Amino acid sequence: HVQLVESGGGSVPAGGSLTLTCVNIGATYSSYCMGWFRQAPGKEREGVATEDSDGSVDYADSVKGRFTISKDNARNTLYLQMNSLKLEDTAMYYCASGRYVADRTLVSEYEYWGQGTQVTVS
Repeated sequence: HVQLVESGGGSVPAGGSLTLTCVNIGATYSSYCMGWFRQAPGKEREGVATEDSDGSVDYADSVKGRFTISKDNARNTLYLQMNSLKLEDTAMYYCASGRYVADRTLVSEYEYWGQGTQVTVS
C-alpha cells in the first residue's frame, strides 16, 4: 500500500519561498515517476513539475526558473523548492506517483496521490 504525505505549505508574501516535502510510505521511490501538481479554486488540476525514474525532470512553463523538483531515494522523499512565488501560484499542491506513466503531464497517469498542502501567496 502506497501512501504519500505532503507537508511544507503555508502563507508567504509574493517573492517569498517555500519548500514542499512528500514522503512516500510503502513503495520504492526510485522506480516510480513522481510529480507535483496543483489545483486552484475553480480550476483543473495541473502539472507543476515531474521527475521520472531515470532522473529526467520537466516543469510547467509558468514555474520554469523558479521551482526545482528533487528526490532523495534513500529517504523516499520528494521535494519542491519554490522561489519567487507569485500570486498565481496560490493553490493546493499535491504529490503524485505512478509506476507506468507515459505522459507525465496527465493527472490520470498517476496512481497515487497525497492529501495536498495549501500554498497561499499574498
